[in-house]
Amino acid sequence: MSHPTFHFKQGQVPLLISMPHVGTQIPEEVAAQLAPVAQIKADTDWHLPQLYNMLDELGASLIHANYSRYVIDLNRSSDDVNLYPGQDTTGLCPTDTFAKEPLYAEGQMPTQAEVQRRVQLYWQPYHQQLQAELARLRETYGVAILWEAHSIASQVPRFFEGRLPDLNFGNADQTSCDLSLQTALEQSLKNSSDAKKFSHIFNGRFKGGYITRQYGQPTKNIHAMQLEMSQILYMNETAPFAYREDLAMQVQPLLKTLLQTCLTWAK
Repeated sequence: MSHPTFHFKQGQVPLLISMPHVGTQIPEEVAAQLAPVAQIKADTDWHLPQLYNMLDELGASLIHANYSRYVIDLNRSSDDVNLYPGQDTTGLCPTDTFAKEPLYAEGQMPTQAEVQRRVQLYWQPYHQQLQAELARLRETYGVAILWEAHSIASQVPRFFEGRLPDLNFGNADQTSCDLSLQTALEQSLKNSSDAKKFSHIFNGRFKGGYITRQYGQPTKNIHAMQLEMSQILYMNETAPFAYREDLAMQVQPLLKTLLQTCLTWAK
């Protein structure tokens, strides 16, 4: 499906992969307000559609953003409520980078009216499509699984000390999916020889963002799991942030195994 603000492809199994932070486009009217550092787009979830190259084979649905999180963060609530009260986070329309570099030129911060314009133009269409596909999957298969695919630099001192675990799973402290789905994924990690190469944690620093928490409704047979992957596993972490096929091919078999585990569990 062609849409100006996102890419969507419908699959044939009860699994939807969402990638809200892979977009790199910045419209001219927003770019005019931004500081030069924004053009580096360092906080992008780089290359995830390429990394998740097994989705067609699995038959999964896919939705991913076209526009940068610097325009608007699709994984925040439209009223900009802090996901981690008391902790430092970036907001709905971020004003600084993960490295705390100002994103806007002096006097160019977005007004409330501008934020609402971006909500209507970029945020709402993504979430409407997300909701519609989850509803279709549940109606068609009796169950829907939402896999929130994210990645982040292995070290971001603003948010955590030291190096992040390789694979950071989050299900809002076991509320966004049935516990048995987490158990199935944990067992899959334990049994997989591929998993032995990587460290992992459930509900550590990243417990799942707005999308995971909002749409994961296990009592209604919609189950959401977020995976925040350390970018050191598949790419260079400095600009121009090149994809590393030699690294990616080591983690892709495990990604496929985890998604297959979700589908087996759904049956």
